[in-house]
Amino acid sequence: MSTKDFVEKDYYKVLGVPKDATDAEIKKAYRKLAREFHPDANKGDDKAEERFKEISEANDILGDSKKRKEYDEARALFGNGGFRAGPGGAGGNFNFDLGDLFGGTQGGGAGGGAGGFGGGGLGDVFGGLFNRGGTGTRVQPRRGQDIESEVTLSFIEAVEGATVPLRMSSQAPCKACSGTGDKNGTPRVCPTCLGTGQVSRGTGGGFSLTDPCVDCKGRGLIAQDPCDVCKGSGRAKSSRTMQVRIPAGVSDSQRIRLRGKGGPGERGGPAGDLYVVVHVDAHPVFGRKGDNLTVTVPVDFTEAALGGEVKVPTLGGPPVTLKLPAGTPNGRTMRARGKGAVRKDGTRGDLLVTVEVTVPKDLSTEARDALEAYRKATAGHDPRAELFQAAKGA
Repeated sequence: MSTKDFVEKDYYKVLGVPKDATDAEIKKAYRKLAREFHPDANKGDDKAEERFKEISEANDILGDSKKRKEYDEARALFGNGGFRAGPGGAGGNFNFDLGDLFGGTQGGGAGGGAGGFGGGGLGDVFGGLFNRGGTGTRVQPRRGQDIESEVTLSFIEAVEGATVPLRMSSQAPCKACSGTGDKNGTPRVCPTCLGTGQVSRGTGGGFSLTDPCVDCKGRGLIAQDPCDVCKGSGRAKSSRTMQVRIPAGVSDSQRIRLRGKGGPGERGGPAGDLYVVVHVDAHPVFGRKGDNLTVTVPVDFTEAALGGEVKVPTLGGPPVTLKLPAGTPNGRTMRARGKGAVRKDGTRGDLLVTVEVTVPKDLSTEARDALEAYRKATAGHDPRAELFQAAKGA
């Protein structure tokens, strides 16, 4: 069915329903007429067969809500197939030949001058209105490519955030041909995709898929005299350095997306995105568990046994003092609140402090005598008694 037929035929009249008919009314009218004019019930009647085809065609349009909306919009815009000239028109009211207009005629008579569409015809209008065989040649903008890069941060930069220089290479408009792909800057519109950069192919069942045009490689343009630098692609390798802000609290191997910081677009299209994979160097003292930092603090035997106050370093700040309870075992973890990594909401995690009881390698005579006295004083205590008891029970 041609675009002209789509606009000029009154499908409501074919089915005998008003323009504001409901879907149910349209379906009812179609079924009634289809039974009446079905070829099986009118064998040898060519007129009945033709009428049945018209009824089926009308139902195909009006029975589909999307097609019906397009049909109504087109008929409202183009006045049932004809344009009416105003009082100043030659001879009062007259209709233009839609066949010429849809064919893109450039003649300067009543159809060309008064119509006001020039050489483009109405194909451009219909191509955008309901995607039915448009002949538009407007080249589509193209989004820039996404770029992936890597950056290595120190441990404290990852925790606190940092602005780092990042050198990137991407495809950008070729400077030699100003992105046209043509030596003279005058590429022609691709005749295959009509400048859209895409072609549709049917998959059956009324569905279609859109693929990049293989002739112009999705550009919508074909170079008449290809540029020596970009070989007609309109794109060339470009390197640039930009300052990238890495947010606080980023973790090792995290992939950050920066919208609009990738390769530049083409023909007014938006820029692509930049993806940055972050690597974080290890710290000699601190570790990390999510939003919390970790540190292992050595304490001697008397501090663990008798208790006391222990100074603990923090990342990039003054030390904090933690109170060590008497009888603290080796491996116990304490918490210094608000001394950890920066969270997304600006607050901080905690510093997890693990106690490591140290054993001296060298003892003075006084220290050895004191420990011998301690051993005699605690001779009745067996620290492994519960271990053996549990082993027997198991």
